[in-house]
Amino acid sequence: MAKAVILVLDSFGIGSAPDAAKFGDEGANTFASIARTFTEQKQRALQLPHLARLGLVKACTAASQGQAPTVADASSLHGAYGYARELSSGKDTPSGHWEMAGVPVLFDWGYFSAKTDSFPPELISELCQRTGISGILGNCHASGTDILVKLGDEHIKTGQPICYTSADSVFQVAAHEEHFGLARLLRFCEVARELLDKYNIGRVIARPFTGTAPENYARTGNRRDYSVLPPAPTVLDKLVQQGGQVISIGKIADIFAHQGISQSLKANGLAHLVDTTLAQMAKQPDNSLIFTNLVDFDQNFGHRRDPIGYGEALEYFDSRLPELINACDEDTLLLLTADHGCDPTWPGTEHTREYVPVLVYKQGLNGVDLGERMSFADMGQTLADYFALDAMAYGASFLADLN
Repeated sequence: MAKAVILVLDSFGIGSAPDAAKFGDEGANTFASIARTFTEQKQRALQLPHLARLGLVKACTAASQGQAPTVADASSLHGAYGYARELSSGKDTPSGHWEMAGVPVLFDWGYFSAKTDSFPPELISELCQRTGISGILGNCHASGTDILVKLGDEHIKTGQPICYTSADSVFQVAAHEEHFGLARLLRFCEVARELLDKYNIGRVIARPFTGTAPENYARTGNRRDYSVLPPAPTVLDKLVQQGGQVISIGKIADIFAHQGISQSLKANGLAHLVDTTLAQMAKQPDNSLIFTNLVDFDQNFGHRRDPIGYGEALEYFDSRLPELINACDEDTLLLLTADHGCDPTWPGTEHTREYVPVLVYKQGLNGVDLGERMSFADMGQTLADYFALDAMAYGASFLADLN
């Protein structure tokens, strides 16, 4: 029997993808940029010995055409490593996750491109009418933390939610948990989700926050993503249909619109996400997939353009990696990857089009080079192969290389 664990280091790209220029991202490299900045500002190298033993440094060096990141490599490896390019048309969260589950997004999402007055007046009018809200604040492209400082006080005074977007196909709504109410925020987002289908918007995100003033407004762990369904059954659907279990930890269930999910567990913060993953590894039976998104890398450091914080979070995760490896029995496949890049030294605050790492631990592996993978869907195809499911329409399995 088989058990698998996927940990998505959200936004941890390892080098510009071949089509990065189309996105304005040629030269972006999340990992290498963090490592370089860490050395320059902290006067020491980033310490990731356990990720290096899985082949991270070698994967990044290959993805970067031989330009090694300034991180110590391992003298011996105990895993398999490679790097995957994205086939999907965007560099957003749903596309990356769906593709790694075997279903690339080959259509174009809808976007709100205008930096100000971003949303159509008729959308705002209908949304307010249906929810009983007098109006909205924001209506622009914005950083999720900056806009709280700018509009948090006005939101509390007027009772109007803060609505904003970005370069992604997304409609985000920030509201105070106490003054506006969490249930009211979620209902507002549910209505928005219905109205945004005709605009082909990928996600509506509820961004609740607390605090008493701009200097202490802070988003809470009660975030909720309202995603459209993947365009085809994913490997998660196939596993559940066969009688297996898919355990979502963090925002995975929201990303897949709760389809193909047996159990959804929330966890707030990197430590809690790792703790919850370890607890599930100890209790879940064979024929189960534990799927965790480590969102902190992206939302706390990538988008906020904080390479030092990102590096410190990577070092913390690396310190926990032996626990995850030791929790793997002989039938467990542990996969570490990412859904896109978010180079914290790159202009702007958006995702970057990059290769992602494909790092695999399974007992008995010793430095297997998986090379360049032509799609994130290779991971989904490998999982279908591992669980003896019907093959996915996209991707090439690398399971034979692990045996």
